[in-house]
Amino acid sequence: MNNGFLKVAAITPNLEVGNPNFNIKEIIKILENVNSDFAVFPELCVTGYTCGDLFFESILLNDSLEAIKFFLAHNPYKGIVFLGVPVEVEGSLYNAALVIQKNKIMGIVPKRSLPNSKEFYEKRWFKSGKNTNLTEINYLDTKVPFGSLMFEDNTHKIRFGVEICEDMWAPIAPSNVLAYHGANMIFNLSSSNETLGKSEIRLNTVLESSRRNAGAYVYASAGVNESTSDTVFSGHNIVACNGVLIKETEHFSQESEVIYADIDIEQINYVRRTNTNLHDGLYLDFNYQLISFEIYQNDDFIFEEKLDQTPFIPKKNSLHAFNKISSIQEFALFKRLKHTNARTLLIGVSGGLDSTLALLVAVEAFKKLKKDLKDIIAVTMPGFGTSSRTKKNALKMMEDLGVTVKEISIKEEALLHFELIGQDKENHDITYENTQARIRTMILMNLANKMNGLVLGTGDMSELALGWCTYNGDQMSNYGINAGIPKTLVRFMIENYANNKFSTIKETLYDIIDTPISPELSGSDQKTEDAIGKYEINDFIMYRFLVCGDCEERIAYLLKKAFNINEIEANEFVKKFFFRFFTQQFKRQALPDGPKILEVALSSRTDFRMPSDVKRW
Repeated sequence: MNNGFLKVAAITPNLEVGNPNFNIKEIIKILENVNSDFAVFPELCVTGYTCGDLFFESILLNDSLEAIKFFLAHNPYKGIVFLGVPVEVEGSLYNAALVIQKNKIMGIVPKRSLPNSKEFYEKRWFKSGKNTNLTEINYLDTKVPFGSLMFEDNTHKIRFGVEICEDMWAPIAPSNVLAYHGANMIFNLSSSNETLGKSEIRLNTVLESSRRNAGAYVYASAGVNESTSDTVFSGHNIVACNGVLIKETEHFSQESEVIYADIDIEQINYVRRTNTNLHDGLYLDFNYQLISFEIYQNDDFIFEEKLDQTPFIPKKNSLHAFNKISSIQEFALFKRLKHTNARTLLIGVSGGLDSTLALLVAVEAFKKLKKDLKDIIAVTMPGFGTSSRTKKNALKMMEDLGVTVKEISIKEEALLHFELIGQDKENHDITYENTQARIRTMILMNLANKMNGLVLGTGDMSELALGWCTYNGDQMSNYGINAGIPKTLVRFMIENYANNKFSTIKETLYDIIDTPISPELSGSDQKTEDAIGKYEINDFIMYRFLVCGDCEERIAYLLKKAFNINEIEANEFVKKFFFRFFTQQFKRQALPDGPKILEVALSSRTDFRMPSDVKRW
């Protein structure tokens, strides 16, 4: 474990049915090369799941005990391993999971839900652990905790529980109750056979369990070396976290197979803190025992997958994600226009990313309303720093889209205002810049009054996080359509609009994407990222803070890993972001309405409520 990250391994071993000696040596051989904190094997992996009435026989049970004894003496693995084995207690057999750390059995968890229909006959051999009053048993001449168990490393804020196959499918699963009592990880030892369509159901069940229980779910299932007398097993291994699939394999492999996945415990605990369903005090008495353990602390952590530099951008089913996001924005504006009965819509179009996205959304919303596109009043307002490139792109885009085009220079009005307030026009300070931003907003608001319209805000979520907007300037509008879209996602949306909905202006849209981001207030060579840093880095920080709940130190650690930068650079990026984030809350407090798009937003009316006078520095 390092910096709140854990590595888990779900393993389907090569085995011989009814041969614990072979199976345990194969497990040891696998573990010699496994580098993780947890390693989970399938249900009854020591004997094989498909032993049938051989489970009754002393020869198999004695071999199982000898195999576990051998394992404890030769375990090469320094993490925590889960092995499935039949356990005899007071004349009854239990289908059980052994939780082992080095040469110690930390606890034995019996299966509670025994399938006993169609191809399953578990009640023929095993007793359910559901109603046992036992809290410990004598196993290999040692007293071992038995029954409903929870395992805790309090130092690292880890609590995990164990399910065995069918337990997951029960109406109220052990994991549900464990989650209510603080479990943030569930390990499932399974032998789920394969039939047409079952793998999809199994995957959905694991995903939903991890979402509902607000934690990680690690599922290891039996493979093709089980008996095929009546059933076939595929080795379907799954790791999910908070409803998101991290890793999956189902290869019908004849050889042992290991999959690794990284678990972000810090993020899980943040999600659990914000999940009110876990705090409702629902009484589900599980009578569990709490078993303490201490996880191995690693000096460094090698991630299985490269950290995503742009976590807000969809990587899978990107076209579906684009259609979903565009629908949210378009129908949000559709509803607002329909409700207000506004005749026109006013948009300030600069030729930059944000106003481009707002204009494209507006055009689609007007099409849905069957309104004349000429009632979209697109206004470009060149100032002292406006470049020829952005102005040309703005005009061409507006003309090609068929909206009403207005060009209003703000230079004369700005000079009059400088004179009015005594501002030296040669002093390109914050007053010089904000004056121009507020004049543009004033023009749009006054035009909206004149033309019975609404002003559509264009500022995005990244700018709101950093306060990179002028209070009562571009911060203000009648409706902020991009308030839930981070800057990196704005690019993604325009790219997909260009490829899928507005191919006739594709060239212009791609030139807008390629134009350096700039407010163009103090000069045409002004670049936003020179002042506040790369948006990819700022959006990464925002994601880790708002979605994962990370502290500054942890984000700096991840920045180094994700962007291959040194510690000084990482700390500087984090320091700058959080200084701006906390000092600029007053701008977010006064945000106009705007649709939530992602799982997080910055509106003080919904996701992020914080006073403006928080002092962190």
